[in-house]
Amino acid sequence: MYAVILGGIILCLPCIVNAGNIKGTVKVLGGKNIEYTLMYIEKVEERSFPPPAKNPVMDQIRMTFVPHVLPVLAGSTVDFPNSDSTRHNVFSPSKTKKFNLGTYPAGITKRVTFEKTGVVSLLCNVHAEMSAFILVLQNPYFTMADKKGTYRIADVPTGEYTLVVWHPKFKSKNSKINIQQEGSVTVDFFLDE
Repeated sequence: MYAVILGGIILCLPCIVNAGNIKGTVKVLGGKNIEYTLMYIEKVEERSFPPPAKNPVMDQIRMTFVPHVLPVLAGSTVDFPNSDSTRHNVFSPSKTKKFNLGTYPAGITKRVTFEKTGVVSLLCNVHAEMSAFILVLQNPYFTMADKKGTYRIADVPTGEYTLVVWHPKFKSKNSKINIQQEGSVTVDFFLDE
């Protein structure tokens, strides 16, 4: 932590020393859609990370889960509002977190806390076409690639890590990386089925 005096008020700000960035691109065979690609550091040893104060949200809009892929930190409580004009049900048969929120109408929000890391698939038993994923991660060093496949994870502490790329339709891949102080590491991935 370091202190800054701003207008007579002392602010304590976190200080990440010796941090670097990870950047790169993700490409797929035949130019297929690369939307929903998640990049994350698998594990940061000997550190724990508190969940965010504000709950992540997995909404239901026009009979679609929004977003389709939601990365969250372990311990996070996710809000599941029904912003649609119809009743929905949210459930997961996943080993990481099995739950069933039941069927509920528009304007209602239900919540689930995700303690264990892993992939959680979401379904709606009212609308079979609805599906989504929550990835529960050990640390906050993750990002979604943009529609062009580019990504950037900032302020990763120095050290050796495993960088993972995850997509709901493609096989996951990983790469060993070494973050040096105040530098950038470029890691490009090519996904195939």
